[in-house]
Amino acid sequence: MIQKETAFYSEGSRLKATIYYPDDMPEGGQHPALVINSGYQGFNEFYPKMFAQRMTERGFVCLGFDYRGMADSEGEKGRVLIEEQVQDVRNAATFIRSQEDIDPRRVGLIGWGMGAANVVLAAEKAGDIAGVAALNGFYDGERWLQSIHTYDEFLKIVDEVAEDRVNRVLHGESKLADTFAHYPLDPATGDYVEKELSQVYGFGHPTRLQFTESILDLKVENVVANLAPTPLFIAHGKQNSLHPYAEAESLYAAAGSPKNLYTIDGRHNDFMFVDHPEFVLLCDRLRSFFDEAFSVSAAPVRSISA
Repeated sequence: MIQKETAFYSEGSRLKATIYYPDDMPEGGQHPALVINSGYQGFNEFYPKMFAQRMTERGFVCLGFDYRGMADSEGEKGRVLIEEQVQDVRNAATFIRSQEDIDPRRVGLIGWGMGAANVVLAAEKAGDIAGVAALNGFYDGERWLQSIHTYDEFLKIVDEVAEDRVNRVLHGESKLADTFAHYPLDPATGDYVEKELSQVYGFGHPTRLQFTESILDLKVENVVANLAPTPLFIAHGKQNSLHPYAEAESLYAAAGSPKNLYTIDGRHNDFMFVDHPEFVLLCDRLRSFFDEAFSVSAAPVRSISA
């Protein structure tokens, strides 16, 4: 895999990025590309780089980047808003489509974890994406938060978010909280994060409580039907206790696109190692999906809702 360090701008913030090329990519011509998006913390190092290692072997140019405010990308540290990450994803797609060696008709999005919602929302707004893969995500933020908290815990969260909104309006700032204050990790995911992700540069910065309000507002299922006819690939760990499998089933039911629901034999990220058989198999499925999605001569033409 050949790496080219680069950057692009997202609503005024300069975001650090890497273009990953196959070692044996033919010279000349235009090539298919995938924009690979990480989850909550949004670092290129995990998981875009990991997917790029396998997907470049399968013939795709890949782009990974750090969301605004993460690592060395510009933007306010601790500010994590889904709607702004969606803008970053859409701008990343515009960036890769502008490269001379990329076929703008064959650009797809992959989103992991919270990034799964981001790519659906970005593609629904853009109208120029040829295929979308949503992996191990959640698609109704309020429902998901309720699913991982007790009733009393959830009510407390709602109260804290309301109090934080008043504080932002009166005093101009959202409160900083522990990274996983309202996003509690199940034991298996927590162990993985401690061993594999906690060492990533910039990981674990406190996050403003406005992030939780952004989650509560998330309703991907209300707009996913607008994605049609862009093909949609949904993959989810059957034993995922951080983002329950029912999230994938619900998105699949609401989607109007040509759609696939692929069940991973695993939890949230226990298989997320570059040589793990389930991860390799997932990348094979992604290759088949994008090969088919890119087989048409141009991306589907859709009207963009106001």
